[in-house]
Amino acid sequence: MLITSRETKRWVIPKGWPAHGLAPHDSAKNEAVEESGVVGRISERSIGFYHYTKLVLGAAVRCKVEVFPLEVETQLASWLEEGQRHIQWFELQEASEAVQEPELSAIIRDLAALLA
Repeated sequence: MLITSRETKRWVIPKGWPAHGLAPHDSAKNEAVEESGVVGRISERSIGFYHYTKLVLGAAVRCKVEVFPLEVETQLASWLEEGQRHIQWFELQEASEAVQEPELSAIIRDLAALLA
């Protein structure tokens, strides 16, 4: 599943700034619920990192995103950022081609092997 970013509308995965007091995987799980309404079991083990540039108050900030796989059990009927993003389920190859970040594309393309 990919979502669109709010500003550029490019395909991305749910992500956000780390939440104070939460483990990185728990922050990722919360972001997934807020941005896409998906609920499920998240791995405590990261499957990789990717980088992207975000504009923060007009300045370009290089961000490093740690990726945690989430096994989706359900999607809520409504969620915090519903209506602000588009959500779409993809086959792995299609998802890897839809994202713009080469490192994220590789993680998605290799997801089955990374989870083995």
